[in-house]
Amino acid sequence: MVSRAYERQSLIITTNLPFESWTEVCGSERLTGAMLDRLTHRVHIIEANGASYRLEQSRKRLARQKIKR
Repeated sequence: MVSRAYERQSLIITTNLPFESWTEVCGSERLTGAMLDRLTHRVHIIEANGASYRLEQSRKRLARQKIKR
């Protein structure tokens, strides 16, 4: 998939894993290196750090439930 899209079309990949951990998922250091080389060429990396939106919503919902009791 990455090879077909490389320099032909846009590709969006989301993950919560740092690049260092990709080898564990892909299995091959060589394959992972080649894939990351293509993915990081002319790339925009956006890191989203901060509080979890879902966790905050869960806490608010739990607080509302406690008030109703």
